[in-house]
Amino acid sequence: MKKVTLITALLFSGFLFQAANAQVRVSLQMNIGSQPVWGPVGYSHVEYYYMPDIDVYYNVPSRQYIYMERGNWIFAAALPIRYNYYNIYTGYKVVINEPNPYRNAQVYRTKYGSYRGNHGQQTIRDSRDSRYYQIKEHPEHNRWQQDQDHRRQQDQDHRRQQAPGRGKKRN
Repeated sequence: MKKVTLITALLFSGFLFQAANAQVRVSLQMNIGSQPVWGPVGYSHVEYYYMPDIDVYYNVPSRQYIYMERGNWIFAAALPIRYNYYNIYTGYKVVINEPNPYRNAQVYRTKYGSYRGNHGQQTIRDSRDSRYYQIKEHPEHNRWQQDQDHRRQQDQDHRRQQAPGRGKKRN
């Protein structure tokens, strides 16, 4: 009997671990809300953008640009002054979901060099896809937030009305 109980407990804990592991994977694969509005549409998860026009990377989770300066990779919150001419909204961005792509910079320069000067990519800012409205800088964010607040209030009101015994005095 002890063996059966032990085996059952082990199997059950294995299923719990698998369910928890699957939940973690799902939550890590979505980062629409942290993507910048100048990023391209169509991606639910982005680690890096590569901008072939200026040979710069952008790390979405850390919100840092990565560029070469005097033979060293620099990590910064803003682009240096030498890129002031660059329009971040119209320049082409390649999504790269690999760790530290700048360490293989020559591979990406070769692979995506043909995208230089390409300005046909739609950005999140110009998208009318409602899943991007959660991004604070999106032009529709305030309207989306008001709608979310309104729906939340309606749900709360509905739950209060449906709660058994609410407002009734018990003897």
